[in-house]
Amino acid sequence: QVQLVESGGGLVQAGGSLRLSCVASGDTICIAAMGWHRQAPGKERELLAGITSRGGTYYDESVKGRFTITRDNAKNTVYLQMNNLQPEDTAVYYCTTGVPPTGWAGGVCPAKDYWGQGTLVTVSS
Repeated sequence: QVQLVESGGGLVQAGGSLRLSCVASGDTICIAAMGWHRQAPGKERELLAGITSRGGTYYDESVKGRFTITRDNAKNTVYLQMNNLQPEDTAVYYCTTGVPPTGWAGGVCPAKDYWGQGTLVTVSS
């Protein structure tokens, strides 16, 4: 099992910045890619950004150029720097791990992803 704990959410004015952190614990050898999803009120969850174990990144078009995902493997921590936040960024933000590739860590890891409990980001206009 992998446990993920997010922090850093809160209330910010439009144009402001926040930095989310997510610390992983437990079977961290089973963590390959990590990412951030969000769910706004009345909307489905969406993938915002992802980062591989080697640092390769992916961004959804809606956050490209404003959000930056980074990762510190030594600390089992992933970050999401969010700049120029807008009211439409208001949502619960979730830290996630991707399903590890077949054979990852010698094949001892289950084929499942993990989610944190979420942290609320509210952007006022």
